[in-house]
Amino acid sequence: MTDQVGIVSRLPKDPGVSGWAAILPDPPPPRVLEDEITAEWLVIGAGFAGLAAAHRLTQLCPGDRIVVLDATRVGGGPAGRNSGFMIDLPHDLASDDYGGAVEADQAQTRGNRCGIAFAAEMAAAYGLSPEAFSQSGKINGAASAKGHRHNLDYARHLGAMGEAHEMLDAAQMRAMTGTDYYVSGLRTPGAAMIQPAMFVRGVAAGLASNRVAIHENTPVTSLTRDGDWVAVTPRGRVRAPKVILAVNGHLQSFGHMAGRLIHVHTYAAMTRALSEGEAARLGGDPSWGLTPADPVGTTVRRISGTGGDRIVIRNRFTYDPTMELPQGRVEAVGRDQDRAFAARFPMLKGVGMEYRWGGRLCLSRNNVQVIGALEPGLFSACCQNGLGTAKGTLAGLLAAELANGVGSPELDAALAAPAPTRLPPALVTRIGAAARLRWDAFRAGREY
Repeated sequence: MTDQVGIVSRLPKDPGVSGWAAILPDPPPPRVLEDEITAEWLVIGAGFAGLAAAHRLTQLCPGDRIVVLDATRVGGGPAGRNSGFMIDLPHDLASDDYGGAVEADQAQTRGNRCGIAFAAEMAAAYGLSPEAFSQSGKINGAASAKGHRHNLDYARHLGAMGEAHEMLDAAQMRAMTGTDYYVSGLRTPGAAMIQPAMFVRGVAAGLASNRVAIHENTPVTSLTRDGDWVAVTPRGRVRAPKVILAVNGHLQSFGHMAGRLIHVHTYAAMTRALSEGEAARLGGDPSWGLTPADPVGTTVRRISGTGGDRIVIRNRFTYDPTMELPQGRVEAVGRDQDRAFAARFPMLKGVGMEYRWGGRLCLSRNNVQVIGALEPGLFSACCQNGLGTAKGTLAGLLAAELANGVGSPELDAALAAPAPTRLPPALVTRIGAAARLRWDAFRAGREY
């Protein structure tokens, strides 16, 4: 007997052109699924979680046929739209600060580091360059006295956790960034910096060479169980006994966790390539990554490599329960990005943004992921709580292990976590979330 048809209610819509993908050479034409096929494993979603799940499956089930479906091009969705930080230490977008109970933060750090270590393993296995993945650490930059106090508080908390860190003064920040905008910084060594589109494309190419079938531009329009699971796409279908959903917030589109997930967009922009004269005028190091002392402030990266010497700005959060944006939102947000860029880099007046884009985040009120079995043979690696690079990689790894009966302390912790708490009524959530995000942006002040 066939279960009730599981129509997928929404398909991904990713606004704007991600600079990370645009500055790379064009990928080969997509391999669109146009047949009815069978496999031992189906992974839906080719972002950090889906690719990590597929890689782990190649290790655990080397003779099995593994199929990965993605609604867009690899690197075109959220995985290729983030700021490229794989952060190991607590980084809670829903929190007023980075502090918290030491034991809880140590547990979160262990999980994040497990994800980063697995990403490093994939980078090594598939020969990715340091531009794609480098465990070089990051800076928490403070642009105000308030931000500096925040960094000092964070440093004390890291000390209580037994974590290595280094405070940087204004002169050291200026020497690194080329700008005198920042009054202090807090360097932590455990984060990895990635070129996100380059990373996921490289892992996908490596998996394809390892006999994993990856089909792009192949959205799943329904997922039902008829003995095995059957995924229908516009031109084909896949039958498999086990499925891993690695679709983050679109878990709701597959009929799970209704009323429990918070959907947010954040926004980024990338300059055109700097000329030699502009780069000399800026000075500083050719490559660095800086997160803001206030979690809703402006993230900044300088990159030098494929595509030239560029600055990447990320700020603004908007609550979007439909996971889609109204017309013109990316362009409107661009005014805030331009103000943040001009304030930090007055020496680069006249340098414009070549690319602007938005990216989807999925959060839960109680900051938990959805990692586990949803139904027999159906597993989730979703809800990354704003840290899709590290937490998504961890989720995919753990979902693949769960599906194969492989245990670990990280999996035990994920399975012991409660479900995402239910949200208030939709109107209350919309008004409250929008007001909170506006207030947080105002409160961030100069960090924004």
